[in-house]
Amino acid sequence: MSVSRRDLLQVLGTGPRGKVSGAFLAARGLEAHLAEAQQSGRTGRALTPPGAAEIRISSNENPLGPGKVALDAILAQFGEAGRYPFNSTPGEGDLVATIAAKYDAKPENVVLGAGSQEILKNAVRAFTSPTRALVTALPTFENCTGTAKQLKHGLVEVKVDSSLHLDVEQMAAAAGKGGGLIFFNNPNNPTATVHGAKTVADFVERVRRTSPDTVILIDEAYHDYVTDPSYQTAVPLALETPNVFVSRTFSKAYGMAGMRIGYAIGRAETVKKLATLKMPYNVSVLGITAAIASLKDPKHIEDERARNTEVRAFTMKALEDLGCKPTDSQANFIFVDIHRTAKEFRDACAKSNVAVGRDFPPFEKTHARISIGTMEEMQKATEVFRNVLRSASTTTAGQKQ
Repeated sequence: MSVSRRDLLQVLGTGPRGKVSGAFLAARGLEAHLAEAQQSGRTGRALTPPGAAEIRISSNENPLGPGKVALDAILAQFGEAGRYPFNSTPGEGDLVATIAAKYDAKPENVVLGAGSQEILKNAVRAFTSPTRALVTALPTFENCTGTAKQLKHGLVEVKVDSSLHLDVEQMAAAAGKGGGLIFFNNPNNPTATVHGAKTVADFVERVRRTSPDTVILIDEAYHDYVTDPSYQTAVPLALETPNVFVSRTFSKAYGMAGMRIGYAIGRAETVKKLATLKMPYNVSVLGITAAIASLKDPKHIEDERARNTEVRAFTMKALEDLGCKPTDSQANFIFVDIHRTAKEFRDACAKSNVAVGRDFPPFEKTHARISIGTMEEMQKATEVFRNVLRSASTTTAGQKQ
């Protein structure tokens, strides 16, 4: 029995602009407490009251989900959903070829992942050991760190510098003392800061000179949100440099967090080691189709960058007006000094049905991560922030008296 677009949308539900429900595709709002729950072995649960109209700005998702071109492609592809991804049309090879063509590379330069998380975990498995450490930042995205700890491999965490950028000097120095893999998150999550192209190239050159066996993973999950003119993707650098590769994901600007599509790109001899660890059939037929369609729709990404930039500026100004200093965000989230613990802020916001990010040691006593939602969501959220932050300041001032 065939299923029409209208029938399918009635089953799935639609959101703003006639888009398929975010609960179906965007997987919004659970990452923060699920990550914590996985570390502790507990089951994740919602942070806000059951049944509440929640503003979920805790997981760095695109609040609008995939673009129309991607949604149309998904709906048209349901007839192939009974096929394995190697046997569908289009299939895995078509997505690999599309990514390779985008960067003037070859298919052997690309490895697909279930989101970029599979790529990151497999990089730790491939390039670190008990005697070859993972060198990473503190704080940064915890996936590589958690995997190294789980495997009992070496781990060196280098605290970010005074401006909350990755400390390139200290990370390079640590790599020269037995580093197997460097995780270089650019822009960095959670600090939202970015290093320009020259800094990245100089860092890679130094590591290659002093520790040529160390592999450098440059994670560009938030690449599409950067507005700093000094920044450029490191993909061309990775394609020409041994032991360097870049990871990307469709979970952020492309709005497909729930579809789990990511990739690594670099020289064939480097990414081949990742390919040997790749889970079979790790990407879905619908995800493949949506990713191909999205890569052929650059205007959607341009529009999403412009939307995010406008809402980000509004949110940063609202926080600055409250005396809370954010970093120079180059992503779809903000890392801000709230002058209290992240838990206090998170719990207070949750009472007003606003979910913000988890703790990020060693800044959990002063800073919070706030994802960028729609303009309407952030207008409502910043009103909650005003109430929470002002009431806490008033209480503290009263106690001092």
